[in-house]
Amino acid sequence: MEKLKILLPKGRIYEHVIGLFSGAGISISLPERAYRPIVNQDDLEAKVMKPQNIGKLLELGAHDMGFTGRDWIKETHADVEEILDTGFDKVRIVAAVPNSIDDAQLASRRVIVATEYEHIATEWLKSRGMNSEVIRTYGATEVFPPDDADMIIDNTATGRTLVENGLRIVAEIMASSTCMFASKKAMQNPEKKKKILELKSIFESVIDARDRVMLEMNVPKESFDALVNGLPSMRSPTVSPLYGDKGFAVKIAVKKSEVPNLLPRLKSLGATDILEYELKMVMA
Repeated sequence: MEKLKILLPKGRIYEHVIGLFSGAGISISLPERAYRPIVNQDDLEAKVMKPQNIGKLLELGAHDMGFTGRDWIKETHADVEEILDTGFDKVRIVAAVPNSIDDAQLASRRVIVATEYEHIATEWLKSRGMNSEVIRTYGATEVFPPDDADMIIDNTATGRTLVENGLRIVAEIMASSTCMFASKKAMQNPEKKKKILELKSIFESVIDARDRVMLEMNVPKESFDALVNGLPSMRSPTVSPLYGDKGFAVKIAVKKSEVPNLLPRLKSLGATDILEYELKMVMA
């Protein structure tokens, strides 16, 4: 089979994506100042590019699959197929103005807007009927107001940086996170489509495992029915008899958030020797 060509995002989201591959057993190492990582799978080939470029490069068809933010797909109008939302690097694209500018002033003046999202900003401003001019920025957008811009349109995870720079959010334009995308050309190739969907399935199992732990416990026969009926689980728990016919060993995969309340309940239902351990993959 021809190698599946993957684009990896340079910058802050790179480590999250590499961690996803690592969880799937795919090792990717990037030599210093290099852009072509070493991959431990013969059928995969990778290249590191800026997230802003990945959508269009996939659309052109020279690469098969890539990871970037949904915001950059919208910004570049890239014609690609979304395969999986990883949920990593969640941000909101927002419009923000200095605290000194009120809504009435925005409606009555020509607004200078600083942003890296030139197309998203232009479309949104047009939809609002605002008299505006967009200045394309290249990072550090939040420092433009109040001297050089009346408004910024930028991404934010918590809004803290905006507050620290004396800005207030006036609108949320869209939400974004790191997603796995494929070129339409690759999805028309049966072998490449099959490989892409296989990777999607594995990545989903890795992501699901990060939110769950395995609980293993012993339970005497007389407590078994009550305990099993009180268990949350993905499906039925795994049960095996203990040596000497003294009861059962029970395993369940549960959400991490359930554990603090679940452990005391399990004890009260007769569970003993409770173990908790991390999962690498959960494929239901």
